[in-house]
Amino acid sequence: MVLPRNILEDEWQSEGLQTLGIVLLVFSSLKLLHFLGVIDFSEEDSVEDEFELSTVCHRPEGLEQLQQQTKFTKKELQVLYRGFKNECPSGIVNEDNFKQIYSQFFPQGDSSMYAHFLFNAFDTDHNGSVSFEDFVAGLSVILRGTIDDKLNWAFNLYDLNKDGCITKEEMMDIMKSIYDMMGKYTYPNMQEEAPREHVENFFQKMDRNKDGVVTIEEFIESCQKVRDSKPIENE
Repeated sequence: MVLPRNILEDEWQSEGLQTLGIVLLVFSSLKLLHFLGVIDFSEEDSVEDEFELSTVCHRPEGLEQLQQQTKFTKKELQVLYRGFKNECPSGIVNEDNFKQIYSQFFPQGDSSMYAHFLFNAFDTDHNGSVSFEDFVAGLSVILRGTIDDKLNWAFNLYDLNKDGCITKEEMMDIMKSIYDMMGKYTYPNMQEEAPREHVENFFQKMDRNKDGVVTIEEFIESCQKVRDSKPIENE
């Protein structure tokens, strides 16, 4: 289930920027799908796609296997693969290429740091590259996963050193990267202390035992309480 847009907007307004990272994940992923050409599903035969899977430098798993591992249909995976191959002919994307692609979505700001964090979230095996499998696995969670799936993915994004908890320093880095990405034209009157204020607000709501860090349990519990306190329309 994906939260309706008006619910996301309400949370954004009432909870500051604590859900902005999740909103940006969905928003930027949809823009990435558009950028990769995933807006019209072709009726062409899939034989060409199956052949192309074996011709790139990195050979992805078969479409049937990826269909079982994700929540995409075979046709959706075919279209995703065409777009991915067009932008990444070798079958993998490194961080520099990822940043270059991502910067096209936010020309008004500097998206390099947020793209760095997002790349690390997609690069689940931490080998310095994102394969087609990595890409569709992340998109499957962001676009088709349960609420818990999405929150776990977002927590992994915020937990920069992957030690199982979010510190104020990590959240500050995330917030600064978001402001840098959105650019001065989006926040022309932003005060210098605004990111720190949002971080303090985030920890006030999320750090249930006030020990200075936010665990995955605290993060999911707090986000679920915010969601459950609001009416859900058009699920």
